[in-house]
Amino acid sequence: MTNPVTGRPRGGLAALSAAQITSWGLLYYSLPVAVTPISQDTGWSPTAITAALSAGLIVSAVAGVRVGRILDANGPRTVMTVGSVIGVVALLLVAWSPTFPVFFTAWIIAGFAQSAVLYPPAFAVITRWYGADRVRPLTTLTLVGGLASTVFAPLVVALIDGLGWRGSYVVMAGILAVITVPLHALFLNGRWSDDAVSQSAAVSKAEVRQVTRTPKFIILQIAMAVATFTLFAVTINIIPLFLQRGMGYSLAAVALGLIGAGQVVGRIGYPQFARSTSARTRTVTIFAIGAMSLLTLALVPGPSWLLIVVAVLAGAVRGCHTLLQATAVSDRWGTKNFGTINAVFTAPMTFVGAFAPVAGPALAGLLGGYPAMAIVMAILLIGAVGLTTRS
Repeated sequence: MTNPVTGRPRGGLAALSAAQITSWGLLYYSLPVAVTPISQDTGWSPTAITAALSAGLIVSAVAGVRVGRILDANGPRTVMTVGSVIGVVALLLVAWSPTFPVFFTAWIIAGFAQSAVLYPPAFAVITRWYGADRVRPLTTLTLVGGLASTVFAPLVVALIDGLGWRGSYVVMAGILAVITVPLHALFLNGRWSDDAVSQSAAVSKAEVRQVTRTPKFIILQIAMAVATFTLFAVTINIIPLFLQRGMGYSLAAVALGLIGAGQVVGRIGYPQFARSTSARTRTVTIFAIGAMSLLTLALVPGPSWLLIVVAVLAGAVRGCHTLLQATAVSDRWGTKNFGTINAVFTAPMTFVGAFAPVAGPALAGLLGGYPAMAIVMAILLIGAVGLTTRS
């Protein structure tokens, strides 16, 4: 049932949050967990397997713009439900894949599903539902979504141990179908309310371009993409960085887990920070703290406890960055045509996020180590701080 005043379906936030954690867990995190057993069974290289996920993310970035336009004009139910169905088909194709080209194609198809069911469309729905009160429900959504790896990584491992990777992907397709398809079909607007529909009717490419082609938009977009790339490239490769600092593998692995905890802390603290700062001030502040943390990780050799504390701080910055991404457009340009404009805005972030995990090791190899790579990333993020002061 939809609230007649807000146009928000009752239970919508809980349903969307449950769909997010499931979609992220199965359409994104399942493959990094399954890379090794897939490689051992098929002989396909781990790099090639990971590249399939990256290719899907690139497709997601491109397709997301069209998804945002459909969502603005027609409401979220159809596009997000169809996205879930495509995701089910993609996972079944992954399970069946007799050759690597078929496997790669399956993740390309998964990219279309990702464009319709992961954060950007969900952010658009929350922003339309809650308007000026969007920060707290966006925080709730990202807190739940942030638990995807925590919940689904052990589940995927257990499934692979019991069923092999092919059988596991059949089960994962079933889970995705049972959870996300009905949640999207039953708890999202079939069409927006009358006011929202009349607003959507005025959507035009010219109106969108009046925002997306302004220097302010482009500068902020570049700064956010740089922040995405640098923070992800360092934190996702924190284990080899800490190993080069002389830390043991077990402790370095704990540090990686604590970065996830840091993201949760950052997201919990973000609403209060947002209430007391302007959009520009909080973006500059968060990026500056991020640059400082990366520079510390690059230059300070120890002790281990200090490096872990700084890594957790970098994780908190990443957590805040997710909410910055969710609110950057609406904070500066309002909520009209939000789905379309935000999809254009976030596309470069999705694109660079696909390359960051492999770019970090590649750059570390060229520069002679992970600390040197972290220095470069810190410098790039300092540059993003400078750009943000103009946005």
